[in-house]
Amino acid sequence: MLLAIDIGNSNIVFGLYGSRGWIDHWRIHTDHNKMPDEYAVLFRDILREESVPREAIGTTIISSVVPHLTEKIKEVTQALTGKDPLIVGPGIKTGIKIRTDNPAEVGSDLVCNAVAAYERVKGNCIIVDFGTALTFTAVNDKGDLMGVAIAPGIQAGAGALAASTAQLPQVWLQEPEHAIGKNTTQSIRSGILFGYAGLVEGLIRRIRAELGGEATVIATGGRASVIAPLTDCITLVEPWLILEGLRLIAGRNNWSAQRAV
Repeated sequence: MLLAIDIGNSNIVFGLYGSRGWIDHWRIHTDHNKMPDEYAVLFRDILREESVPREAIGTTIISSVVPHLTEKIKEVTQALTGKDPLIVGPGIKTGIKIRTDNPAEVGSDLVCNAVAAYERVKGNCIIVDFGTALTFTAVNDKGDLMGVAIAPGIQAGAGALAASTAQLPQVWLQEPEHAIGKNTTQSIRSGILFGYAGLVEGLIRRIRAELGGEATVIATGGRASVIAPLTDCITLVEPWLILEGLRLIAGRNNWSAQRAV
């Protein structure tokens, strides 16, 4: 069985994969101050709820963009399984080439998303990840990661608006009914959500042109379901795309589903 974990700035996403596919997956808030023992209790409780014995986990693979948490979660999984986890980074086989000026600076989460997206479409694709940052990862028809565009995430943008103004509140972001708001809450929802939809459409149009004019667009991340209904430029919404990328990378580093429980 495979335990796949992605450590992000806002959320930790993880899932269990066995011979019959994904058993389940979870998304929890990233707590930068939580001790390893606290994360250990969390993982043990989840395994107990799924009736999965610890010894059934053959491999753990971790992607992380939060270095100080990487060591904590690594320590937890070592204690949990008795084995060193795979860490996505230099020396790990991903099956894709990174065509950027400095491949080492491309986040492991973006690499995992690119691996999963290309495996899905086998052609030009753009992965739009609605996370703490809003990222656009371009993959060409050979499966090469060509580069990335990065913008502030939706929640960060809304938070900055509330923090930088005296009279504008933080509001719950849900689909606006109209572009022209009739009160402050409606106005903020319209500006943030329709504004980000326009940002997504504009960047996708430019990236598609640089990839040759056609590309499948896959949205992922915690806020993907908020923006996807507001635009027709997104082809697929895959909330757990990164876990599939982690599974594929684990396979390319000698983990086999045939050995999974």
